[in-house]
Amino acid sequence: MVNPDVQGRVYPSTVPYLVGREKVREFARAVLSESPIHHDPEAARAAGFSDVVAPPTFAVTIQEATLAQLLADDEAGVDFSRVVHGDQRFTYTRPIVAGDELTATLTIAAVKQLGGHSMVTASSEIVDAEGAHVVTAISTLVVRGEE
Repeated sequence: MVNPDVQGRVYPSTVPYLVGREKVREFARAVLSESPIHHDPEAARAAGFSDVVAPPTFAVTIQEATLAQLLADDEAGVDFSRVVHGDQRFTYTRPIVAGDELTATLTIAAVKQLGGHSMVTASSEIVDAEGAHVVTAISTLVVRGEE
């Protein structure tokens, strides 16, 4: 069972993640996005962006480092072998584009116990090199109880 005392915990900011053009293109191919703004810098510039634009779900790439902090926190008691991804949401201020240098800070928004399982809602605030908000990624992890 997840330790309910981790609710409200804020973890240190992650190291900066430099968004690369090829990484954006690879991600776009993986999610079957054919939009030219995800692949072609000229199309992205014509649409008003400085470089290729990451698909909306790309934020999980940055969020992953914050969730790793939770999983590595022995005090939290999250057994990764029992984790099922329950929900994912994004709230954007602006799109992620190649060349962005992003950092993220994880806050454990809620820990609930339901029917022997734990539900952990984790909010990752992702900001650019100037500290301006880019996206908030919210995940709910279900940690299955013992059978």
